[in-house]
Amino acid sequence: MRKLQEKRVRVFVRTLAVCLLTVWLVSAGAAQQSTLPADVRARMEDGVAKFMAATKAPGVATSVVLNGQEVWSEGFGMADLENNVPVTPQTLFRLASVSKPITAVAAMELWERHQLDLDAPVQKYCPAFPQKKFSISTRQVLGHLGGIRHYRSDSDDDVEVSNTRHFEDPIAGGLQFFANDPLVAKPGTKFQYSTHGFTLVGCAIEGASSRKYVDFVRDNVFVPAGMTHTRWDDHFAIIPYRTQFYSKSKSGEVRNAGFLDASYKIPGGGCLSSADDMAKFEIAVLSDRLIQRATRDVMWTAQTPAPEGSEKDHSGYGLGWGTGTVNGVAVYAHSGGQQGTSTFIMLAPERNAGVVVLINMDEVDAPQLGTDLMKILLARTPTGL
Repeated sequence: MRKLQEKRVRVFVRTLAVCLLTVWLVSAGAAQQSTLPADVRARMEDGVAKFMAATKAPGVATSVVLNGQEVWSEGFGMADLENNVPVTPQTLFRLASVSKPITAVAAMELWERHQLDLDAPVQKYCPAFPQKKFSISTRQVLGHLGGIRHYRSDSDDDVEVSNTRHFEDPIAGGLQFFANDPLVAKPGTKFQYSTHGFTLVGCAIEGASSRKYVDFVRDNVFVPAGMTHTRWDDHFAIIPYRTQFYSKSKSGEVRNAGFLDASYKIPGGGCLSSADDMAKFEIAVLSDRLIQRATRDVMWTAQTPAPEGSEKDHSGYGLGWGTGTVNGVAVYAHSGGQQGTSTFIMLAPERNAGVVVLINMDEVDAPQLGTDLMKILLARTPTGL
């Protein structure tokens, strides 16, 4: 009996050792897969350092996605120069127009559920938007083909670019800026970039879902993607990890950015997010967790203005996403810029890869930095890392 018990103990110990070794090997393999090779990381860090030196950007946060995982995420420089607070991957930046792909995904979820007809007149879902001379569809507005104007001017003192009013209802408040204005082109005939247009998309989302835009997007994009820190840019709220916002004077001096209350353009330019959270958004899009692959393909198809328009070719813009190629690989991206921020995201679905660049200074070239990082990533091997 004693020998039998000793044998059972030895068998148990050996089994336990094998299990522990297996767990260690699996963990080590996962860790290896979720880390960039040292040479790639070094090239990316060098690229960020040179960019910051050339632009005087106070802080930059970056993340890289590969094979369905966030393989690199890092903060550089300062989130708050006055209080010596460093940037981390959790620092919250203004996304500016990188909010548009988030709104587009939300709209495509409703389309996929047959709750939003992209080709119906937008007033079907947003009766607050007045009838115009021509019919306008949500699809056209998502592709910037709806004839909706952009800001009235780009001057620093413009009441739209530098809005100071706070709106508790971002959709109703945002519509006040442009809803009664005439169209700048017949819908479908001309690419006319418009942040205001995405307020109209937000209104359509509210009508189709019977929920507030902010609630629908939170529950159907942020939560399922795991974007636990992403939220709306509320100037008056106390928001942990939010960066300070900076500009550069004509003489090159780094200064605090001008005031902006973004509550009037939440769907097109009013999100706050971090490098880590935006990597989670990219992963969710690449893995079809938010919308199906076929729906994603529709969203990423470049729109074509009608023949009577001045633009005969593809605009290069899908539904809430820009389209293009990097090193011969198809990519889908969006940039953003407003007071105190410059942002960029890019996905390369063929390589299951993505990059995120968030900068707490306006008027710097986040798309160039993000594209350079993607080139480094794609150049590693013909099929990725």
